[in-house]
Amino acid sequence: MVKPATAIQHAADVARAITDGELVLAQIDLPALPERVFSAMMTKECERWWGAAGVYTIENWKAELRLGGGWSLIIRLPDGTALPASGAFLDVTPAKVRQTRRYDFDHPTLGRRETEVTTHFQPLPDGTRVIVRHEGFGSTEAAIEHAGGWERMLDWLAEYLRSKGNGTAQ
Repeated sequence: MVKPATAIQHAADVARAITDGELVLAQIDLPALPERVFSAMMTKECERWWGAAGVYTIENWKAELRLGGGWSLIIRLPDGTALPASGAFLDVTPAKVRQTRRYDFDHPTLGRRETEVTTHFQPLPDGTRVIVRHEGFGSTEAAIEHAGGWERMLDWLAEYLRSKGNGTAQ
């Protein structure tokens, strides 16, 4: 059975992630211009939307958005536990950000293993397609956990951008 075009379009509005145990690919189409999405994801603005009560939130976002610049944040669990993460930017353009990522604590599935995240911001007629490629997990368990995390994070971003209504494509 072929899905109607509206169902196919709606499916792109929800984040989807897949993994092969080493690599995670996640994607969502967002109702905002690429520069708006970039700003929401790569600046301190991310503290406003990244997380949810009962899951985790982030705070203390710091980033030098340039080749070789560093970034860091604190993941705050519902019980107040602070879990630091950080990395460096390997490539920063309006269309793509590539960065290293590591937990600065002994993560249950990754330890302090450094991974690499590449985020693409592709213009669409009515917004932006975000594609995230996260690689270097070294275990299927860590990759599966992070696939779910990318779906949650991209859905939080979509909800935030829809609620703001600014920077949307015309």
